[in-house]
Amino acid sequence: MICLRCDAAWPVETYAAGCPRCASEGHASNLKLVYADRSRGIRLPETLELGEGGTRCVELPTLAQTMKVGRLTAKLEWCNPTGSHKDRMSARLIARALSCNVPLVVAASSGNGGLSIAAYAARAGLPTEIAVTAALAPSYRRAIAAHGARLVEAPDSLGRWEHLAHRVTEGAFAATNYRLPAIGTDPFGIEGYKTLSAELSGSERPDIIVVPSSRGDLLSGLRLGFEEIGGIPPRLIAVEPFPRLARVMAGEDYRLRYEGHTAQVSTAGETVTFQALAALRATGGLAVPVDDTAARQAQAALAACGLHAELSAAAGLTALEAMARDGCLAGRHVTLVLTGSGLRDPGAHDLDPRPHTDERPQAAAPPAMPGFLPPRTETSVQQRDNG
Repeated sequence: MICLRCDAAWPVETYAAGCPRCASEGHASNLKLVYADRSRGIRLPETLELGEGGTRCVELPTLAQTMKVGRLTAKLEWCNPTGSHKDRMSARLIARALSCNVPLVVAASSGNGGLSIAAYAARAGLPTEIAVTAALAPSYRRAIAAHGARLVEAPDSLGRWEHLAHRVTEGAFAATNYRLPAIGTDPFGIEGYKTLSAELSGSERPDIIVVPSSRGDLLSGLRLGFEEIGGIPPRLIAVEPFPRLARVMAGEDYRLRYEGHTAQVSTAGETVTFQALAALRATGGLAVPVDDTAARQAQAALAACGLHAELSAAAGLTALEAMARDGCLAGRHVTLVLTGSGLRDPGAHDLDPRPHTDERPQAAAPPAMPGFLPPRTETSVQQRDNG
């Protein structure tokens, strides 16, 4: 296991505080798994399958033309067994929990992650507790309970993490982040997102991948997957509901808390991780804040194309519009990762039900993006800043 920040190597164990060296220096950095076989192509730990992965990419030619993008595709991650990209991570997390002989799996969730963990834990026969807040949508409550998981309601988001921390001291396996400063999910789980990199590689590998992001598990997994596959990776664009990672990219400390309120529940939260920062740096990427109003307009535009995405995923379309102004992405292939469906998204309940005739979302002013478009080389994308 190798630290993403300082490159220190550690035996394969569970490191609750992330890299021990970084933790001793007051930092918080996740680890990655390194395999004995270093040949090109992704390597993965054991898995517990429910049929995850292999989701379809759908062409969006009308929106591509409207936005002056060479090609626009949407990766339909809601086609995974429990309806979100989280299944790729849960398959590895629960397999890891089984190998550790833990008595209980615990997680903090706003919906998709908790449901996915509950399903895979049920498959494995492991008892599960999902810490939530009162804001959790009834549809998620019913689905999580149907898998036999116990719901524990905390007073607020950070209260969920306190519950997990207590359970971990009793021997439970934490299937989500619960530390401050935030680190991210167990590295075994993040490995599962490398399968998405594999599916997006090949002769039609996109130039840019737009990813909803909170603590950067998906961002980091995509980055690690493309690094193992080889070649110049796509630029990763992190979409967030208010400036967090964008502020860190501009020079602020990733260990701080960044307050904000949003209906984009899947990417809400006050924290940033080093793994998210590292993924953007490694791929020449950006963090683009998209507010709820613009996200709802984007959601309507995607729905007009037949795709009803959860609010946080739809926000990627607005981020793309801001980036593509003035035709600077003409000829580029962009993929939107639609992490979940809008069918059970509590953030979409205020969506205007009136018909929309204009497919183009009305975006806020585009962020400053100096240096975004120059061509990259193998050397430039491998440069690192250890923070």
